[in-house]
Amino acid sequence: MQGASRDSLAGLRRQLPDSGDLTRLSDELFAVVSMLGGQASLRRAVADPASSGAAKTHVVDALFGSRLDATALEILRTAVRSRWSQTRDLVDALEEIAVDAALVTAQTAGDLDAVEDELFRFGRIVEGEPTLRAALTDRNLAADGKRQLLHGLLDGKVNIVTYKLIERVVVEPRGRTIERALRDLSALAAQRRDRLVAHVTSATSLSADEQRDLAAALSRTFGHELKLQVIVDASLIGGLTVRVGDELIDASVARQLDEARRTLTGRSGARPARA
Repeated sequence: MQGASRDSLAGLRRQLPDSGDLTRLSDELFAVVSMLGGQASLRRAVADPASSGAAKTHVVDALFGSRLDATALEILRTAVRSRWSQTRDLVDALEEIAVDAALVTAQTAGDLDAVEDELFRFGRIVEGEPTLRAALTDRNLAADGKRQLLHGLLDGKVNIVTYKLIERVVVEPRGRTIERALRDLSALAAQRRDRLVAHVTSATSLSADEQRDLAAALSRTFGHELKLQVIVDASLIGGLTVRVGDELIDASVARQLDEARRTLTGRSGARPARA
């Protein structure tokens, strides 16, 4: 999100309680996101910058006033009165607050680390199992069929908050790939503790000491505590890459060889200078 949308999202976050069981709040906001995401005319009505805040609040109260608890309704009222760079940003922000509410519940129970790791691991499983990915993203498979598949895979194996969030991105991806959605969820879990996730891809396995030293160095660079999520990829030949948010640090041998190849190719194709 950019500009006004980023500021408006920050305002919504300030209304979210810092602790407690926010399961109902999360569920209600997800239901609002589903309704807005599926009805373009309603989405435009509550996000139209030409309409007054009072008019949009009236629409919200008429449609949701009797369906939402006080906290969810006030968050929604604030959202429609706020400024958004794009119409979609309002819905994305409400979804992000719904995710945050679920993560607060996990954090209060001391389960946030487990949820973050489970989201990351499930993302890796999906990336490595094309058949599973095809089933979870099959547009011809009804939502109940996908839920049944997830129950068979995850029941008794992951935290209830993890399951809820995975189910959400599978059943209602909202135009995102499942891999991207799971990475975003894992990053939001990390942000609950003012941390950033460093996605590290290394040519070889890193020892515990190497991971600790790398995390410390990256934390100094970015000014935040970092949690590493490490993937081994031999195609890098040597070295590693680190992605933190939108920033990529590429210290792989593969990149260095590629740069050398392009340099040599450029030189070999250059014409000799004339006297």
